[in-house]
Amino acid sequence: MFRLKHLRVDTLGEHVIAIHESSIRTGSLGFNPMDRAHVMGIHPVTGEKREVIGVLSFCRDQLVAPDEIGLVDQAFRDLGLPEGSMVNATLAVAPRSVDLVRAKLRGHRLEREAFDRILSDVVRHRYSRVELSMFVLGCALRGLDTQELADYTRAMIGTGERLEFGPGPIADKHCVGGIPGNRTTMVVVPILASMGLKVPKTSSRAITSSAGTADTMGVIAEVALKPPKLHEVVEKVGGCIAWGGALELAPADDILITVERPMEIDTEAQMVASILAKKKTVGATHVLIDIPVGPTAKVRSLTAAEHLRSMFRAVAEQIDLKLSVITTEARGPIGRGIGPRLEAMDVLSVLKREPGAPMDLREKSLYLAARLLELTGVVPATHGYRAAQQALDSGAAFRKFEEIVAAQGARELPAEAPYRCSVKAPADGRIREVDCWEIARVAKRAGAPANLSAGVRLLHGIGEVVGKDEDLIEIHAESPEQLEFARDYAQTHPQIVTFGF
Repeated sequence: MFRLKHLRVDTLGEHVIAIHESSIRTGSLGFNPMDRAHVMGIHPVTGEKREVIGVLSFCRDQLVAPDEIGLVDQAFRDLGLPEGSMVNATLAVAPRSVDLVRAKLRGHRLEREAFDRILSDVVRHRYSRVELSMFVLGCALRGLDTQELADYTRAMIGTGERLEFGPGPIADKHCVGGIPGNRTTMVVVPILASMGLKVPKTSSRAITSSAGTADTMGVIAEVALKPPKLHEVVEKVGGCIAWGGALELAPADDILITVERPMEIDTEAQMVASILAKKKTVGATHVLIDIPVGPTAKVRSLTAAEHLRSMFRAVAEQIDLKLSVITTEARGPIGRGIGPRLEAMDVLSVLKREPGAPMDLREKSLYLAARLLELTGVVPATHGYRAAQQALDSGAAFRKFEEIVAAQGARELPAEAPYRCSVKAPADGRIREVDCWEIARVAKRAGAPANLSAGVRLLHGIGEVVGKDEDLIEIHAESPEQLEFARDYAQTHPQIVTFGF
């Protein structure tokens, strides 16, 4: 028997269990590090049997005593016993669904029932990081055919709750990502909501980027809304911009993201299933998908974009979503800021119609809003742009944004980063392209998105002419070490900005 101890450590949902090494040497448990352990106990008040399975770690110091067993945050919550309770521990076998993951790695197709079994175990935190990675890689390396992808998406939808907002139309949009600063959502949602549409927009935090929409909105307002609160906000003001990870609407996806992020893997199949599952569970009826195409974007060619478009359409038809998929040109970031605070400043500048607001962010937002207004039938075909422009230029969109922020819970904008430096142009020339992947790496090395004020500010846009040694970008950081780290990377990668005519 062991005394239960709560280890206040966040392992991104993975069940980790710690036992003192001496208790293994002197006992007869036969455990080894990375074994799967089964912890069981009886609730002292209800008499209910409680149990949890996790991956075992050995401790050699005082983190846990020899007569204690430690559970990290998620495992402790899922076990549901008070700290100090007496528990037993035994070896546990891997979930049987792991055999299905191995089959996928060997090239076998998976049916709907197989995806249901796998994702059911995933959301119960029965998979270790290694097994989650096996599943992600199996789908990435072996691929999913159209029916597999539809079944995978349905299984993902089935792992959580679903929101309902009536018959609709309920509008939503999503960009497949890969373009730094592309915070059109924060402009589009208030435009649509100001015109009477319901827009329950959920967004992700950064996976492989220097900021996600939820990171950027999070510097202005509370984004970790639970389903009742999100429903209340949408019914009150017509729209929201919330973090999908707090809602448990498709929780399997949020768990899989925790291994996709460090591997920097975001495959087409995972992308399509993730996006459409989230749209369906949030109650959307009409969805616009934006696929940016460019030499350093996530999607590099129109042929690849068309293939991705066909995947979206095929799955959307099977899960009853009215979908429009568009392609947009991407020769670099959208807006000037890269990083949560800097991107939020761009959004506010556009919504407030300030002189010098980034025109590319404004125009792309108007284009996307126009397409959704036409898709939902709010305005006739070809009338969307003028309607969206009027909502923005009249101030109606900014007033609606303020309502959304107040309803979600306003936050004070973080102060500007205390450490800044510029990187100069290596030669005279006209800026032809900015490498999206590499400029995001500079921002990440500066501390974004974890440090909200960190990132990169572009001092010149695509098509502008600059002179040799003119300031090209400005790096923002919250420590001198991170500033130097980012500056070194930028200076040793001059190909981040391409010059030409």
